[in-house]
Amino acid sequence: MTRSVWLKADDAVGDWEQRKKRITAGLEAGVDWVLVDEDDVSRVRDLGRVSVAAFETAGPDVIGDAEDGPDASVVGKDGEGDGTADLPPDHSGSADLSALRRGDADTAYVRVFNQDYESFAESAAEAADHTLVVSEDWTIIPLENLIARIGDETELVAGVETAEEARTAFETLETGADGVLLDSDDPDEIRRTVEVREEAEREQLDLQWATITAIERVGSADRVCVDTGSLMESDEGMLVGSMSRGLFFVHAETAESPYVASRPFRVNAGAVHAYVRTPGGGTKYLAEVGSGDEVQVVDTDGRAREAVVGRAKIERRPMFRIEAEVGNDAGSDDADGSKPVDEAESGESDATPDGDRIETLLQNAETIKVATRDGPRAVTDLEPGDEVRVHYEETARHFGEAVDERIVEK
Repeated sequence: MTRSVWLKADDAVGDWEQRKKRITAGLEAGVDWVLVDEDDVSRVRDLGRVSVAAFETAGPDVIGDAEDGPDASVVGKDGEGDGTADLPPDHSGSADLSALRRGDADTAYVRVFNQDYESFAESAAEAADHTLVVSEDWTIIPLENLIARIGDETELVAGVETAEEARTAFETLETGADGVLLDSDDPDEIRRTVEVREEAEREQLDLQWATITAIERVGSADRVCVDTGSLMESDEGMLVGSMSRGLFFVHAETAESPYVASRPFRVNAGAVHAYVRTPGGGTKYLAEVGSGDEVQVVDTDGRAREAVVGRAKIERRPMFRIEAEVGNDAGSDDADGSKPVDEAESGESDATPDGDRIETLLQNAETIKVATRDGPRAVTDLEPGDEVRVHYEETARHFGEAVDERIVEK
C-alpha cells in the first residue's frame, strides 16, 4: 500500500518566508505533497519538484488545466470544511460538496469538531479523490471511524503534528490512513515523518531456510553488480536466483575486507540471466536492470524497501553454481530461531526428500556473502548441508509477473 506525507504550508502557518522555510525542509526530507494557498503554487514550483495541492480561493475556474496550476484543488478553507461557514442541515445544499460534485475541486479539507463534521467528511469522501481530515483530538472522533467508513472511497489523509502521531495514523485498524497532513516547522520532525512513511510502506516477506545440496565451479559468466542510490545496512541485501520461485538472499557488500573496501550501496547479484525481486512482488532479469530502475532491498527478517539503481556493472567473472533444497519442513524454526533439538544434535538437514530444488549462479569471490543460520557467510566457504535464507513461492512468472500456470525451470 502506497502512503503519502502532505505538508501544510498555507498562510495559517506564517508569512512567505516562514512558509518557504517549511516547504524547503519538506522538499529536502522527501514529502510527497505540499498544501498551500493558490497564490503560492508557482512559488513552490520554483523551489523544487513536488506534488502541489492548493486551497481554492478564486472560484471554480481556477482548477486544473493551467500549466502552473496545482496538482490538486482543495475546498474547505474559509468555508464549511473548516467551520468558517455553517454546515447546512442538508448536505445537498453545501457549497463545498457542490464544488466537489461538479468537478471544480478534487480534494476536501475538513476539520472534525464533532459528529456533524465527521458526517460531513463522509459525504465529502464520496466525491473527493483526497479527503484531508484534521481533528484537535482524535480521542473525541476516533480515526478508526473514518478509516472504517470512508477508507475505500477516497484517499484518506489524517492531520498530524508529530512523527509519532503519523505512525499511529498509519497503523490504526492495521489498514491505517492513506496519508498524513503534517503541520510542523521542525525539519527533524518532517524528516522523521517521512521515515515513518517509509517504514509503513515496507512489504513483509516470508523468508525461510533452504539446505545447500551442491556447490560447484562452473567457469566464467557475465556477472552483474547492482549499485543503488541508497546505503544498505549489514543485514540487508537483495533476493536473486536462477528460478523465479526460489530467490536467494545475497548480502550487500557492507563488510570490510582485506582485499577491497566496503561498498554498502552494492549487491554483487549474480549472472545476467538471474532474476532480482522488484517492488510490488515482481522480478526483473539482472541483464535488464539499469540506472533509474527500482529494486527491492530486503533485510534478513524479510522487511523490504525500495531502492533506486544508480548503475548496473557487468563484467566476466568465475562463478559458482549453488543448489539448495526447500522441503516441507525446511525453514521451520524454534521460537528463538534455532533448529529443533533433534536436528541440531544429529546434524541432519531439515530439507525433506520431496523438497523443491532451487539454484543460482554467484561469483566465486570471498566478498560475496549469503545469509546463513550463523550469519553472513562467503560463498567460497559454503558447503553442502549449510542452510541459507531464501524467498520461496509456489508460483510461475511471465514477464516478471506471477501467473497461475505450470513452468518447468531446470
